[in-house]
Amino acid sequence: MAFALLLSLAALATVTIAAPTTVCPDGTHVSNAACCPFIPLVSDLQNNLFQSECGEDAHEVIRLTFHDAIAISQSQGPKAGGGADGSMLLFPTVEPAFFANAGINDSVNNLIPFLKSHPSVTAGDLIQFAGAVALSNCPGAPRLEFLAGRPNAKAAAIDGLIPEPQDSVDKILARFADAGGFSPFEVISLLASHSIARADKVDLTIDAAPFDTTPFTFDSQIFLEVLLKGVGFPGTDNNTGEVASPLPKGSGEDTGELRLQSDFALARDPRTACFWQGFVDQQQFMMDSFKAAMSKLAILGHSRQSLIDCSEVVPVPRPPVGKHASFPATTSPKDLQLTCKKPFPSLTVDRGTQETLIPHCPDGGMNCPPIQSSGPATSAD
Repeated sequence: MAFALLLSLAALATVTIAAPTTVCPDGTHVSNAACCPFIPLVSDLQNNLFQSECGEDAHEVIRLTFHDAIAISQSQGPKAGGGADGSMLLFPTVEPAFFANAGINDSVNNLIPFLKSHPSVTAGDLIQFAGAVALSNCPGAPRLEFLAGRPNAKAAAIDGLIPEPQDSVDKILARFADAGGFSPFEVISLLASHSIARADKVDLTIDAAPFDTTPFTFDSQIFLEVLLKGVGFPGTDNNTGEVASPLPKGSGEDTGELRLQSDFALARDPRTACFWQGFVDQQQFMMDSFKAAMSKLAILGHSRQSLIDCSEVVPVPRPPVGKHASFPATTSPKDLQLTCKKPFPSLTVDRGTQETLIPHCPDGGMNCPPIQSSGPATSAD
């Protein structure tokens, strides 16, 4: 009898009890009722802001997620800023006016109307959720974690907390460490976002020049191209925060590639060079590392235990395009500037534009026979 009872208990122990779910007004099942307001918000953002594309509006909102969250300081305390608290939207005449936030007004103004149309969503949640939705439109991006429940900011953050492209590596690493204990590896992981970024307000002679030759794809190509020697500028030379680019000129509507001074320095600094090089042609590793670093960034100023996991409502991103990193045409391994001594991956070189040769010989060929002289040569007058 005792043996039979033990068997019955063992059988019960293997039964999996389904987690309780909540049915939202539209019929969607979620793990927590707090996640329901974000379901209509997805459709609203995609239809009325992003158009389900990894375009300029998506890029700008992704930038906003970082600028709102990084405005916090462990050394200066709460008076400095509240981190990912939506202060950018709640005090739109203060932080967006800081020099380091130049150009961020577009994303702030784009999101403010959504606060009014979705009143149950706080400003901090709106910024981080909109960033996760925006990123889901970019092929190759990871599906970000999203935790809901950030209270609204009570004050604007102070100036001087946003890293700038002309900052030294020392200053950048110190700022990230002070903001939330970010390691050098996590800093480089976050910079995977530069694969889909654009450089507004660095060189005013070019409008939103892409960092990468495939600016609408979240891929590791950026980590290769920043390691190449610079040969020129896509616009005017030597702007603050800019260094020479390996691909200064593009074709058609492509204005070329603008390279930030901070990216250049971090890719070559002994503290971060191997982390940078380690992402070259490592798509999944880059995706996983960026997701982990963003999970930390997105809740700066908040306790994870006080928030509710609503990651299930974040759209599933488009898959990677499947292209390996490759040397752009006109470049080769000889152009690499490496500080890290680890072996560099073997990569292909893109084919450039092929020159069209027009037959010019009397017989229609390319190699004409030498012309026989009929007399002595004469000098030109």
